[in-house]
Amino acid sequence: MKLEIKNEIAEITARVEAELQDSFRRIDETALYNQQKVLQAFIDHRVSVNNFNPTTGYGYDDTGRDTLDAIYADVFRAEDALVRHNIVNGTHCIAIALFAVLRPGDTLLAVTGKPYDTLEEVIGISGDGGGSLKEFGVNYEQVDLIGGAPDYEGIKKALHSGVKAVIIQRSKGYDWRETISVEEIGKIIACVRSVKPDTVCIVDNCYGELVEKREPTEVDADLVVGSLIKNIGGGLAQTGGYIAGKAKYVELASYRQTCPGLGKEVGATLGQNRFMYQGLFMAPHAVAQALKAAALCGGIMEALGYEVNPRPTDVRCDIIQAIKFNDEDKLIKFIQAIQSASPVDSFALPLPWDMPGYQHQVIMAAGTFVSGASIELSADAPIKPPYVGFMQGGLTYESAKIAIMHAASAVL
Repeated sequence: MKLEIKNEIAEITARVEAELQDSFRRIDETALYNQQKVLQAFIDHRVSVNNFNPTTGYGYDDTGRDTLDAIYADVFRAEDALVRHNIVNGTHCIAIALFAVLRPGDTLLAVTGKPYDTLEEVIGISGDGGGSLKEFGVNYEQVDLIGGAPDYEGIKKALHSGVKAVIIQRSKGYDWRETISVEEIGKIIACVRSVKPDTVCIVDNCYGELVEKREPTEVDADLVVGSLIKNIGGGLAQTGGYIAGKAKYVELASYRQTCPGLGKEVGATLGQNRFMYQGLFMAPHAVAQALKAAALCGGIMEALGYEVNPRPTDVRCDIIQAIKFNDEDKLIKFIQAIQSASPVDSFALPLPWDMPGYQHQVIMAAGTFVSGASIELSADAPIKPPYVGFMQGGLTYESAKIAIMHAASAVL
């Protein structure tokens, strides 16, 4: 298959790039700030090649693992962190955090509407039990967004005495709404604290790491969680997840991740340390590349007449670009074209399928070096009206640009 880029798309792309120069400079400034923060943490903790040595068995005295935890805590301006290669994805991270702090009879309150699809069975909103929070006697309530914005009065009214924790989802997931900024997350947490100061505030930070100069832990979040094959792994982490925040809650999470009494003290790293260290070091740059690619995609698709969210020059709070196709065939063609312009499995043809954990058929393009890595160029969508596609990632702006131009040509 030869990459096809139509002349009209090439012309639109050149015009959009010129219009995005101020946005690109803003993205680069944030990347420089975050790169200095990451580099300083590496220097402060005296990272050496010894930190990359693998451990086996119990993993006692794994200095590489423990130092990486401390570096993540510094980067997130948090008291402590738990970074492990055997956390399988963002949903697993969130589940660890929820089961760590919630007990039978407690209520979990979602304050940014219904969480991402894959959490429904964790919470017990759907599914047949299987050890969900609901099966363990944890109640669930939610406050929906109003016009995509937090309902502060609704949050205050919902904070009854049984609410032990609130969960804030930063990214839009498969919804058509604005991403919640760190500033807005701080306002939500302040609202919660004004009514019920002892509530544990947990933030699903997936797709948002290093996009802004602050993380949710800097606006009083108790725990933030995310996947290493998204932003923070920089395209080099092969798997894993992180949990950062207040030390007492990170300790509870470590007990859930291993077992009470052992917590963070065990867990062999099996040679994964170097990938996680180097990925974190590369992450500010990788995130900047992904943000530029998202802005370009938004600009090209808007020029073709599609509604996009966020708009091309908007200040971004995560790496996701949503495109409203209003047409199932064009949505599928776009995502298939992203796959065909990928460096890995370009010959594969993504089709809608019944993916575990999702309520509708889903189509996903991810021709990535690390399977399913969202910081590499990928695109996916639930097959339901109004047929919104979600594009994210791009380890290099240049490769992402080529793929986006190819995909735009496919739906022209």
